Amino acid sequence: MKALKVILVILSIIFVSAVSAQDVYTTKTGEKYHKNTCRYLKDSKYKVDLKKVIELGYEACKVCKPPSSVSKLTSNSSSLATRNNKTTSSKKYIATQCTGKTKAGQRCKRMTKNANGRCYQH
Repeated sequence: MKALKVILVILSIIFVSAVSAQDVYTTKTGEKYHKNTCRYLKDSKYKVDLKKVIELGYEACKVCKPPSSVSKLTSNSSSLATRNNKTTSSKKYIATQCTGKTKAGQRCKRMTKNANGRCYQH
């Protein structure tokens, strides 16, 4: 009976760690996802589910090396479908020149990937 309790506790710990490992972090403008302790998250971080991040086409950070696939808790067919959709629903945007004006009345020279066409300063 005691051995059964020990096994249940161990399985609970494994399950909880697997579920908590499914959360990763992104930045406001980044194209990669990170662990909570990554140095690139010092300015901004948004908690996102790993499955959602993979569907959106984010790449894993090469510095903190977060998990690169959803655990075996999900079916293989759904993870295969997200890999196939990665090329069609990619989050990568083309950077364009900011449409804002400087104090001198000239167009801003910064580049932005923001949907409204303005950089962080405008």
